[in-house]
Amino acid sequence: MLNPNQFNVNEAWIAFWLNEAPIRTEQDGSFNVIALMDAASCFILATAFVPIDKSEPSKLETRRLFKTAREHKRALPTTLFVPAGAFQDIVAVEAERQGLSVVPVHESQLLAFIGEARESFRDHFEGRVSEQ
Repeated sequence: MLNPNQFNVNEAWIAFWLNEAPIRTEQDGSFNVIALMDAASCFILATAFVPIDKSEPSKLETRRLFKTAREHKRALPTTLFVPAGAFQDIVAVEAERQGLSVVPVHESQLLAFIGEARESFRDHFEGRVSEQ
């Protein structure tokens, strides 16, 4: 089982869906939220809203996601953990293009990292509709 204590800050990042249910907006439809998190600190470095009909952010949005996270840490990690079966196309290709090793793991292995973030997100957005 993976644990934040196994990592140094900026050694590894985690890409995951922050929300467990779609975020619904009146004007723009429904979205999922992808997050990049530092594995050691569990700090969310960047997020992006992804239309519900897409399995990953676009190539441009993925590059922005990594750029924002990199600016936050002023460097890239060596490893990106992703849930097995998720983010295998655009996110994985961009991560590898930037020199990261992409490591798919069962999502249950990531819960020690992402569980609290998901819970906080759910508590904050549950039942809300954004009018953008």
